[in-house]
Amino acid sequence: MGAQGLKEVLVKHETSFDELRGVLAVDAFNTLYQFLTIIRQPDGTPLMDSKGRITSHLSGLLYRTCSLLEKDVKPVFVFDGEPSPLKRATIAERVEKKQEAEELLKKAREEGRIEDAAILAQRTARLTKDMVAESKELLDALGVPHVDAPSEGEAQCAAMAAKGLVSAAASQDFDALLFGAPVLVRNLTVAGKRKLPRRNIFVDVVPERYVLDECVKTLGITRERMVWMAMLMGTDFNAGVFGIGPKKALKLVKEHDTLEAVAKAAKAETAEFEPVLHLFMKPPFREVTKKELVFREPDRERVVATMCAEHDFDETRVRNAMARAFHEPDDEKQGTLRGWC
Repeated sequence: MGAQGLKEVLVKHETSFDELRGVLAVDAFNTLYQFLTIIRQPDGTPLMDSKGRITSHLSGLLYRTCSLLEKDVKPVFVFDGEPSPLKRATIAERVEKKQEAEELLKKAREEGRIEDAAILAQRTARLTKDMVAESKELLDALGVPHVDAPSEGEAQCAAMAAKGLVSAAASQDFDALLFGAPVLVRNLTVAGKRKLPRRNIFVDVVPERYVLDECVKTLGITRERMVWMAMLMGTDFNAGVFGIGPKKALKLVKEHDTLEAVAKAAKAETAEFEPVLHLFMKPPFREVTKKELVFREPDRERVVATMCAEHDFDETRVRNAMARAFHEPDDEKQGTLRGWC
C-alpha cells in the first residue's frame, strides 16, 4: 500500500461521520479491494451468487454507500485508468504474492486449517474488469457519480480536492497527500467493529483525517520534501532504500537541500527518484465539472434487478438500505434527493 511509512510521523485526527458530511472523492479501486478482502465467509471464501460469481464487491459497495448516504456523506468514486509504467514492478510483485498465497491457501484447506485459510484467502483478492463494470453499473443505478481517472485514481482524487470540487480525498493509502490532496480521510468505508486476526477480540475502526498543511508544518518540511521522504522509504512507484524508515528519512531531507544530496547521503541514485518525484508533483488528471458530480434520483428497480434478480441478494434488505440512504418517508414508496444536488 502506498507510502505507509509516513503514517508514523503524520498528524492524525480521529473524526466522526458528522464532521465528514459533504462530498468526498473516494479511491474506488482501493475501496473495492477492501471489500473483496474483508467481506468473506468464515473459511475465507468470498461471497458468491448461485452461479458462482463473486459478489463481495457489490455487497460492500451497496451497503457501505447506502450507509454513508444515510449519514449525509456523499462519495464520488474515482476509478483508476492506465497505471503508471513506474508501477510495473509493484504490480508484478503483487501478482507473485497472490500466487504464493493461493498455493498456501490450497494447502491450508487440504489440512483443515480453517483459521489459517481465512487469513490467507484475504491475500488472494483480485479485482477484475467485470467487477469494475458491475460496480459502475450499480453506482449508476444508485444515482451516485463516478469519475474515470486517466491514470492513478488517488491523483485524480487529490486534484478534485485541491480544486474545491470535493472536501477531501478518501483512501487507505497516503499517496493522496503526496499527490497534493489538502485533506486525506482514511477508514471511510471500513469504519466499524473489526475482529483481530487469530484473536477473539474486536476493535473499533474510526475515520481518520490528515490535513496536508498541518502535516508538513509539523514536520518542518514542504510537500516536495515529504515526497522525498516517501521515496526513501519506498512507494508504489519505487523500491526505496533498505534500512531507511520515517525518522531517518525525515532527518535526511532536513539535512540536505537538494534531492541529489539526499540520494547521495542515502547511497542511492538520483535518477531513480526523479521520475517518481515528477509523478507525485505533476500527476496526470482530467478536469471535472460540477455537473459530473451531481447526485441523481436512484433507480430502485434497477438496483433490485442488479442485486437481487441477477446476484441473489435479499430484496427486503436491499430496499431497506436504499430507504435509509435516501431518507425515504415511512408513508411513501419513493424517496427523494431533497437538498442533495
